[in-house]
Amino acid sequence: MKPQPADARSLSPPASPATPLLDSLPPVVAHDTRLVVLGSFPGVASLRAQQYYAHPRNQFWPLLSALWEIDLVGLPYERRVAEAGARGLGLWDVYASCRRVGSLDSAIHDAVFNDLASLTQRAPNLRAVAHNGGESARAMRQTHALGVAVIRLPSTSPAHASWSFERKLAVWREAFEAHGLT
Repeated sequence: MKPQPADARSLSPPASPATPLLDSLPPVVAHDTRLVVLGSFPGVASLRAQQYYAHPRNQFWPLLSALWEIDLVGLPYERRVAEAGARGLGLWDVYASCRRVGSLDSAIHDAVFNDLASLTQRAPNLRAVAHNGGESARAMRQTHALGVAVIRLPSTSPAHASWSFERKLAVWREAFEAHGLT
């Protein structure tokens, strides 16, 4: 399938003609994945580490730690991902590539969607897709077409500091409980 531009904003000029095209991380999705959390595009720290949610102030791993009552933050990345997978959680991003300076979603240009339609083939037991934040939620039309529940969750990004950790945790807990991941 030929990648498609993400939206009209992708037609706007990049921040700089010299800004390199960045590639996202591969999906962490398995046959028994029941819920996939879709971010927008990895930040600088995540791209450098080649790990989802690698920024030390991102609340993703601390939220999962609180939900599952296990210290994921203290585990090596491979063990974090394995623990998430064992509980039916998959990880991916909405965008396959883009141009961006820094880590802010508002700086994304020339974005190309991942093949989100392939999610039900990659994960035949998929029950729901959860968008991690507003930029990811821009792809809700595509994820609704999968025929599974679609949820918009508050962003775990350090840039989304208007919600407390406890408030985010309550919303994330509700979504995870509704789909059997707690």
